[in-house]
Amino acid sequence: MKENIKIALLVIIAGTLVFQTVKQQSSSITTFPASGPMASTAKPATTPNAFPEANKNTFDPLTPPTAPPVDNSPKTAISFPVMEHDFGQVKQDSENRFVFKFTNTGKEPLMISNAQGSCGCTVPEYPKEPIAPGATSEIKVEYKPGKQEGNQQKTVTVTANTEPAQTILRIKADVQKVN
Repeated sequence: MKENIKIALLVIIAGTLVFQTVKQQSSSITTFPASGPMASTAKPATTPNAFPEANKNTFDPLTPPTAPPVDNSPKTAISFPVMEHDFGQVKQDSENRFVFKFTNTGKEPLMISNAQGSCGCTVPEYPKEPIAPGATSEIKVEYKPGKQEGNQQKTVTVTANTEPAQTILRIKADVQKVN
């Protein structure tokens, strides 16, 4: 008996979700007045969607689909002799720095568009200017554990004109509680 009630509730919830989805999609479709003697000359009414973000990716049958932008920029290669650094034991609220050195091993200038830490405690600093083929540079990483405790693993995602576009650097630390 209880199992049947659970199934019935799930069916009601699923039906409600489907109904809301269909309703949202149908409210974003533009309708045009019919032609002929019964047609109205008034413009169709538009109903504002209660969820404006739902309109961002709605299907418009009158607009042809567009292909995602193709990145035709010249590709190069990046080489890091060290892609992971272990700070070992560090204290809470400490500032820990490491420099990841790299070389542009490709034939085109290397352009780093972003370097992003996996959390606010890991802050990378990267060169904004192009790095010539064969040239070396560095990404400085500062790790501030705050009140974290124990073994920590963080990443820095470097995005550049390389294939693949993203390179992952890793840092580790064993954060010791300050008494």
